[in-house]
Amino acid sequence: MLNIGCHLSSSKGYAAMGKIAVSIQASTFQFFTRNPRGARAKALDPADIAVFLEYAREHGIEKILAHAPYTLNGASADEHIRQFAADTMADDLKRMEYTPGNCYNFHPGSHTGQGTEAGIAHIASMLNGILRPGQSTTVLLETMAGKGSEIGREFEELREILDRVELSDHMGVCLDTCHVWDGGYDIVNRLDEVLDRFDRIIGLKRLKAVHLNDSMNPLGARKDRHAKIGQGCIGLEAMVRIINHPALRSLPFYLETPNELEGYGQEIRLLRERYV
Repeated sequence: MLNIGCHLSSSKGYAAMGKIAVSIQASTFQFFTRNPRGARAKALDPADIAVFLEYAREHGIEKILAHAPYTLNGASADEHIRQFAADTMADDLKRMEYTPGNCYNFHPGSHTGQGTEAGIAHIASMLNGILRPGQSTTVLLETMAGKGSEIGREFEELREILDRVELSDHMGVCLDTCHVWDGGYDIVNRLDEVLDRFDRIIGLKRLKAVHLNDSMNPLGARKDRHAKIGQGCIGLEAMVRIINHPALRSLPFYLETPNELEGYGQEIRLLRERYV
């Protein structure tokens, strides 16, 4: 069965997100842990979470994915920005334990002019200060498009971060189809080669989730502009090959396409029809 969902607003709580997901035939969903452009996080409601966990068991909702705010940049040259990132992630991971066994995704960050190597060192240091042996949440590095001073466009950069993390068994990767395409990996014509390269450098066992997005830009543009499924430069047939690929088909897929709820539902139904 295709495990697919979309990005939902967390403003009304976990139980509401679960019901919305089921209403559009989703079997999972992604959500922001807090305001994506700010610092504030809504207080958790244990009663709401308990209702959600029961609802999820009843309706087969598996592997929800929390997304860190965009303001989190553990690679920054600014110590205060790095500290904000560390404090935010540490708080998020404590909150994630209320819904155990799921994943937390974040953008590795931008080195802001100090160089990739320094940025990678800062990211790994942050993770080493936050991760705990007993946590049930897997932290995912997201593949990036490479705009500006972003870290994570090349698989080698993600591998270097992972190699420096002491509790690396709590780490994984989320592959974003728009980002890798914009970053120069040809998943339309050379999907097998791209996945083989990922396996050699990072290891497919590290791949825990896929952000399924078309792209407004041609291969290697490094711009990160998501498009609706089948309406971009990647195209529907390539998306169908991705969800059916033996190395990917058992993973959870999360839509981040420019859609309202109805559009997400249409994309989910379309992809379910093409899943074999």
